[in-house]
Amino acid sequence: MDAKPSPRGPRQRLGEDQRRQQLMAAAVLEVVDRGYEGATLTRIAARADVAKGLVWRYFSGKDDLMEATAKATLVIMREAIVEVLDLDQPVPDIVRAALRLAAAQLRTRRNELIALNRILPNLPGPDGTERVITDFYEESYQGQEALFRRGQEEGSLGDFDPRVMAVTYQGSIDAMLAYLESHPEVDSQDYADRLAEILLGGMQARA
Repeated sequence: MDAKPSPRGPRQRLGEDQRRQQLMAAAVLEVVDRGYEGATLTRIAARADVAKGLVWRYFSGKDDLMEATAKATLVIMREAIVEVLDLDQPVPDIVRAALRLAAAQLRTRRNELIALNRILPNLPGPDGTERVITDFYEESYQGQEALFRRGQEEGSLGDFDPRVMAVTYQGSIDAMLAYLESHPEVDSQDYADRLAEILLGGMQARA
């Protein structure tokens, strides 16, 4: 059944950023319910309780809305982890805590994770070819590289290429979340702890 706006009083006048956020939040829920192909601008507009024409005011089309939604969602999820971390701790402890927080997002931000997994593989590139998904992680890679360099400087991490490790680290997080989503019987925090020990086994400085 199509999403329909519920009766309510006069609509609040929202600023551009607020309206974009409203439409992206509706896009997340629509993709969770119907998948990327099944989500339409008509249903997204109805879920956001706005006229369909308003979507075109802020986005050039479905792919533009979905790309913006994916980017914004990645930022929200990354910041949700960073703002909880105690960045004054030794880097290995930060890595352990970050992996546990990432695994916990299956409970705290499940819709966003599902939407990302459905949006990213379907986004076309600028020339219509398949989009390189790793492009969306560049800001994450840079933050992880900076953290790993700090660990090398403080002596808690060994000598390795921080960019290679950042890509490996992010890939491990994505694989962990995909596995845990399809295996809800697995203890997510235990999985995160075991993954941390494996990754840190390759990162930490040798005595």
